[in-house]
This record gives sequence, structure tokens and C-alpha cells, in this order.
Amino acid sequence: MWIRIFTLLIVGLLMVGCKSKKNVMQRKHRAQTERVIISKEKPPKEPINAITTDESEIESLPVNASYAETLEAYINTYSDIAKEEMLQYGIPASITLAQGILESGAGRGELTKKANNHFGIKCHTEWEGERVYHDDDEKGECFRKYKDPKYSFRDHSLFLTQRSRYQDLFKLRKDDYKGWARGLKKAGYATDPKYPDKLIGIIEKNDLTRFDHQILGGSVQVTTSDDVEINTYTVGKGDTLYSIARRFNMTVETLKEYNGLQSNTISVGQVLYLHSVKDH
Repeated sequence: MWIRIFTLLIVGLLMVGCKSKKNVMQRKHRAQTERVIISKEKPPKEPINAITTDESEIESLPVNASYAETLEAYINTYSDIAKEEMLQYGIPASITLAQGILESGAGRGELTKKANNHFGIKCHTEWEGERVYHDDDEKGECFRKYKDPKYSFRDHSLFLTQRSRYQDLFKLRKDDYKGWARGLKKAGYATDPKYPDKLIGIIEKNDLTRFDHQILGGSVQVTTSDDVEINTYTVGKGDTLYSIARRFNMTVETLKEYNGLQSNTISVGQVLYLHSVKDH
């Protein structure tokens, strides 16, 4: 009898011990799966000079390069982009370059280095891209940040063409850089009362109008590679006003004016005048 009671007691103790051990193991396992680890390590900062545009001439400048050397390198690096923008948007290349030089300190300004922002364009409400904060008229103002300088030049063109306050600029001649400089100030691009004079001074001192003339062709005379004047062009498959204007060294706006076009729509087989009909 006593042996039976003793045996049942031992079995009962063993069952309780196993159950307790199982519960402990379950609690330990559950605690491990619910544990959250928060890392305090900060992500690496993006290099402020991560520029993908071909800037070999600027990058090859010595650290102690003079402002004149830096300015020349800036013009050589960005003049082609300024001419492309003139072809597509009708903004004089001289104005684009002069504004870039003035606003960016010929590429040496703090905002330009950390944001590739060559024109001091602020965020405004519609901007959805990256941004940086920089002291300007007020402390810690929001400015647009670009992955590459070429996007800053394109955004400058869009900024001027898409805002009604700058519309009067596009009524000016493309070689009237003084009118454009004064018009920018009048439209509110800058608060500095000497802004137009500074732009005009940069343009004249560095002969930036030579890039306007390369696009306008002086009297907008269009020639083929063998110097034979072309009067018309027939639109082919894949042609756009931009590609045609670029091919014949004129602006899209000029090409539209020559042909009385109100939009950028053209069709295959359409004949376009490459000169002013009134002059012939």
C-alpha cells in the first residue's frame, strides 16, 4: 500500500516539474521573438560634391586657382548647356550663364556645392524634390537640391517659362540681353537693385553674347554643310520642332514664328519655312 502511494507521489512530482520547465521554455522563446532592437547608427551623409555632369575642367583646377581661372572653367563647362536651353526655351544663353555665374559664385558658392543649385531657386509650394536649408534673405530658407547641375539649368528654364510674371521677357529680342537683365529684376527674380547691372557687367566682360550669336546665327541665316541656303524643310518621321530647330541652329520659338504655329504639334510631310517669309 505504502509502495503504491510513494510511486504515485513521485510520478506527480515529475509531471509538475516537466510542465513548469515547458512553461519557462515557452516564455523564454516568446520573449526572444518579441524583442525589438533600435539602431542608433546614423546613415552616411551623401557627398556634397557628388556631381555627374562632366566637370573635368573645373575639377582639374588647383585649390588656389584665381577667380578668373574659375570663371573661365565655369563658362567652358556650362556654355553648351546654356545654348541647349536657349534652343528649347528661348532664354538667351548669355543671360542663363550670367545668372549662373552671379548666383553660384562661378560654381564656388556654398549652396551650389551642397545642392547643385546654380540659380538660387527656392523650394516654393510646388517643389517635391530634395531640399536643403540655407541662409539667404532670412535664416534657414528652403532651397531646391538637384542630383546634377544640368537639372538646375533645366529647372531655371522651366521656372521662367512657366510663371506669368516673366512672360514679358519672352516678348524681347533674344539678343537684347540688357532688356532681359532689367526685366528679370522688374519681375522680381532678385531683390538686389544692382542685379541688372551685375548681369550686364558679367555678360560684357566675358563676351557671353557670343553664345547667343552661335544660336541665332547673327541674322538667323540658315545654311547646309556645303553653305547652300535652305528655304524650307519637310517634316519626317520622328521629327519634333526642337530637333528641327537644333538641326538648323535656331530657337523653337523662332521656327514657330516663321510658320505661324500656335503649338508644338507638327505632322509628317508638313513643310516648314526656315526663314521669315516676309523677308523673301
